[in-house]
Amino acid sequence: MGIIRRVFDFKSVPVLTAVFVILFIAEGRRPLRKRKRSRAARIVTNTIFSIPAFTLLRLVLLPVMVLLARKNKQLRIGLNYGYSAPPLIKSLLAFLLLDYSNYAWHILNHRLPQLWRFHLVHHSDEDLDITTAFRFHSGEMVGSIFYRGACVFLSGASPLTVLLYETAFEAATQFHHSNWKLPLKIERGLNKFMVTPRMHGIHHSDIQEQTDSNYSVIFSFWDRMHHTSKLNVGQEMITIGSPFHAHRQFTVAQLLTMPFGAEASIKKGKHTRPQQSPPGCTNTLAD
Repeated sequence: MGIIRRVFDFKSVPVLTAVFVILFIAEGRRPLRKRKRSRAARIVTNTIFSIPAFTLLRLVLLPVMVLLARKNKQLRIGLNYGYSAPPLIKSLLAFLLLDYSNYAWHILNHRLPQLWRFHLVHHSDEDLDITTAFRFHSGEMVGSIFYRGACVFLSGASPLTVLLYETAFEAATQFHHSNWKLPLKIERGLNKFMVTPRMHGIHHSDIQEQTDSNYSVIFSFWDRMHHTSKLNVGQEMITIGSPFHAHRQFTVAQLLTMPFGAEASIKKGKHTRPQQSPPGCTNTLAD
């Protein structure tokens, strides 16, 4: 489709590439968490593993969402066609609806066993950095085609809004997965409205109570609205990954087959470590 080439391929991809380079350099110079594995080895594994998912994103997910947005424009039955407002307001509301729908999709990936099997691959990474932003199983991408396509159709988002949101979605995913140590004061300010590395680091903890929090993608206020926000955990208290995958380094083939193994049905293990920082700790996002 022409609009995908014009907007996503020729404009969004260069922007996302620049975001990746900036964050890659930033997290290398100012790491938030100490690494467990070689950075080079993880780049190779996570990059190769991401190829099927990226292929589905570009060749299936984006065309399906744009097609449904165009179809809805003809039928005029999406939410955005049920009220009168300036085009900019409608685009902003559709953008918010798409982000809210992805907050809900993230929760479903954690709570529905069949979806968790695929999402677990993402959480099995025992380091968390910008390459983790690409570590999504193609099976999870297939599920998102149906879900996100339906949300685009029901929202009444325009094709351009869909592509702009996808660009922001990918940039935000890179940012909050990065291992970049921002000054705490700056990150606290940013976290008032958007997901940040420290906030998402808590979500990647091996403690279930922490993993089952901080589901937002771009805007952090969805978690605050639904009381799924957890900010009172210092990064030094977090162990990244899943407890039954601790100290295991997976090949690309093992990551591809992980959803079909017995371990994929396990949620989380029991822990004796404190689940939040002690009162008075100043190294958290909590005010």
